[in-house]
Amino acid sequence: MIDIMEEIDKFNKERDWDKFHSVENLAKSISIEAGELLECFQWDNENYDKDEVCEELADVFTYCIQMAMKLKVDPKEIILKKLDKTKKKYPVEKAKGISTKYNKL
Repeated sequence: MIDIMEEIDKFNKERDWDKFHSVENLAKSISIEAGELLECFQWDNENYDKDEVCEELADVFTYCIQMAMKLKVDPKEIILKKLDKTKKKYPVEKAKGISTKYNKL
């Protein structure tokens, strides 16, 4: 993850783009790119262009990593912390094989 973060940081510094990357702007960009990712499946969720999906997914990841960097948090740490919290909401014995929301298990 560190290598990716360094590459993203270098890319932005070379272009002097960090000044545009407020937390708010990055949150907006994540949402916009997530919408573009969803658009890949708009009319046919079985016959999608995998390369296009991967490009949009990479955009979402990139903005998420930039936001973590701006917030000075470790992506791995916050993901694992949230996963631990989610494990408690969805214990295997209640949630296995079903998609019911945690408050209705």
